[in-house]
Amino acid sequence: MGYSRRTGRRPMEQASKSAHSFVVNDPTVQSFLARCAKRKAAHEIDLMAHKVVAYQPVVPNPIRHIVAIDSGFTEVAVEKQFPSSSLAYFQFGALTFSIADLEGLERTPFIDPDDMSKLKQIERLKLVLPIRNVSLADQSSLTNSVRAALQEFFQQDRDGTSLLETLRWFLYEEYSIPRSVYELANCPECRESKIILERADVTKDGLVPCSRCHKPLYLIDVFRLHEAIDDDVGAGGILGYVTTLLEQFVMVHFLRLVLTYRPSLLRELLIIKDGPLAFFGQTANMYAKMRALVNYLFTNHDLYMAGLEKSGSFVDHAKEVSTVMKDGSALILDNDYIYKYIIPGKADPDNAYGRTTYYSAKLIFRSFEGGVYVITIPTREACMAPQPSDLHNLGAILTNIEKLRCDMYDDALIPVALVNKLVSLANHPSAKILQRFAVESMSQ
Repeated sequence: MGYSRRTGRRPMEQASKSAHSFVVNDPTVQSFLARCAKRKAAHEIDLMAHKVVAYQPVVPNPIRHIVAIDSGFTEVAVEKQFPSSSLAYFQFGALTFSIADLEGLERTPFIDPDDMSKLKQIERLKLVLPIRNVSLADQSSLTNSVRAALQEFFQQDRDGTSLLETLRWFLYEEYSIPRSVYELANCPECRESKIILERADVTKDGLVPCSRCHKPLYLIDVFRLHEAIDDDVGAGGILGYVTTLLEQFVMVHFLRLVLTYRPSLLRELLIIKDGPLAFFGQTANMYAKMRALVNYLFTNHDLYMAGLEKSGSFVDHAKEVSTVMKDGSALILDNDYIYKYIIPGKADPDNAYGRTTYYSAKLIFRSFEGGVYVITIPTREACMAPQPSDLHNLGAILTNIEKLRCDMYDDALIPVALVNKLVSLANHPSAKILQRFAVESMSQ
């Protein structure tokens, strides 16, 4: 690094104009570059060698209702002086509307505000977490404050039930043949591993004793978020995990309510999540429980569910490869395709992509209108080379994704665009308002 110009009397040191020759002529550098391979352009991909499915709309359309789920969060500083303190606000939403309301809007020359309001029936959930140099007054550390805040969020009464009841139902598979134990990776209190949590010991408040130290643990500790929190550095590393975790838990909660009160609704309901159907990072262990629930619904009821990705390497690739795809076609992504054209690396011959995170398979869909979508659809098991039959209700899901197209944004869907608009928290003015609200509300 060269010397900078501080006083103005001497010039700034310039980089060498010839030092690159030492890099270019270095045999180690030459050898490394010779081993590197560039990604292939769209025209170099042989789509015929992969699973391309011709899409035909399903008639009659079995779907009568849509549920779209999204969230937004923002981190705000409550003390800017070093060392800074911050909180994170989350807002989760489940938007519901009927296909009949949407089709009614298509037939009218002008959209009445009352009709549009039918597409905005949303349930909002709010959560605040301490992130850095903030703790709850009754907790001994940042880690315990985050744990307690999340436990309280799950305990809140929501129409006579709670997310905590749903978590127990989900963990111990109470929708089928209930399991008596769940194995926690490690105890946040004694740090011992392989802790057995007995279903019979879970209290109404969601507390369960550690099988080693016997201290009461929160049931939400199964998400293992405490492992990614450092009391000195902060909890910023869990924000993305919390977001995708709770988005999918809103789905699980909704499924539990439907199974309890009207299971027949599953045959005419499409659930759309913003983002892939997968759990990441510390929460990845939840994918196995989600796959168990999905398989139960496949066998005993029905399930129409899809995750829509709006950004990332798969979306970037889809935009490029769609130029050589036909309208009304879907490219199902297998292991070889993903590792050859999208993710740098060599495909593992024994393990499917995302086998410990995804409970779904990916595809790229080019609609008859030219829209391009990266979609994940639940599968019974991790598939090295998924077939159309592995993607449950594929035709009906694609039919409704095409029906839900939105011209407001590139490759957008109406429910996803609406729910994002209704729950997202903008940096301006939302973050500024929430910051002032936090500063004025917090006790000294």
